[in-house]
Amino acid sequence: MIRLGSNSPTRALILKNANINFIQNGGTFDEDSIKTTNPKSFCYEATKGKFEELYKKYGVKQMPLLVADSVVTSNGLLLRKAKDKNDARRMLEIQSGNKTSVITCMIYKSQEKEIIDVSITTYLFEKFNQNHMNEYINSGECFGKAGAIMVEGFCKPYIKSVQGYESTAMGLCVEKLKAYI
Repeated sequence: MIRLGSNSPTRALILKNANINFIQNGGTFDEDSIKTTNPKSFCYEATKGKFEELYKKYGVKQMPLLVADSVVTSNGLLLRKAKDKNDARRMLEIQSGNKTSVITCMIYKSQEKEIIDVSITTYLFEKFNQNHMNEYINSGECFGKAGAIMVEGFCKPYIKSVQGYESTAMGLCVEKLKAYI
């Protein structure tokens, strides 16, 4: 049994589908306190901040702690979660017909070991259909997602090529996690 230090339903689903027993306790770390615009640095700092908050609260004596965060980058830009429909549209237009990378950092700590991993999955997308993109934005599914994308949903029909694990793009590289636990 591990403690998932995240409020993400997608990360919970990844663990469930991988048959990893967990309880979910997210935190309240303020990502807006991070000043860097470097995508890898931002992702690491967000994960570290969340980890430190939850480690102080729960420790690892009862069970190991797992924390993760993801960001998206395209054209060298850091794409976080969309603030509104216009922001979602802006991010999706940047990624449409372009190369997009999802960076996911995870920190796993038990009494015996600590693992810090930064994984990247890169997609080359076809141009997004404008009507489909509008439907997706209006559905609200794009909110709460780094870069406003869902590689397992909206983006799937537009994937021309992929390098890396889909789980990384969904928010937690379960293939690497399983190797350690």
